[in-house]
Amino acid sequence: MRRLRALLPLLGIVVLFSALALWIHANTKSDWQAPPEAKALKNPVPATEKTLASAKGIYAERCSNCHGEKGDGNGGEAMMYFPQPSDFTDPALLKDVTDGELFWKMSEGRRPMPSFKNKLSEEERWELVNYLRTFAKPPAPAAAPAKQAPKNSSR
Repeated sequence: MRRLRALLPLLGIVVLFSALALWIHANTKSDWQAPPEAKALKNPVPATEKTLASAKGIYAERCSNCHGEKGDGNGGEAMMYFPQPSDFTDPALLKDVTDGELFWKMSEGRRPMPSFKNKLSEEERWELVNYLRTFAKPPAPAAAPAKQAPKNSSR
């Protein structure tokens, strides 16, 4: 009987840590997939100077504190969160992600990212999708080295 009493606190700690681990797993799953109907959505907002300028302001106010001014995922608050904010400067990250997926993710949110469905208009969220795409532009090709004149090889 004494053994049982001694094991009860230990059992309670095991149950508590198990529950905590399950909660962490449920709230930080790395598999954040948009449903097929969301993936198929097409962006109705053109990426113009005006819409990109509008989105830049929204991004600075609502997104840069986590995703960083340059979209690199290194905002001032980024280290406080798990999973870490996405790095939108990585072209490989966004190459297979549709506009509809980006729109759905910012609309629905997932811990620790909030939902913006009731904070931003539909048009503002689509503008942000266009703006996020500007971070992942591939770098301009390097200038080709100047051709050198062939050396005169007189032996």
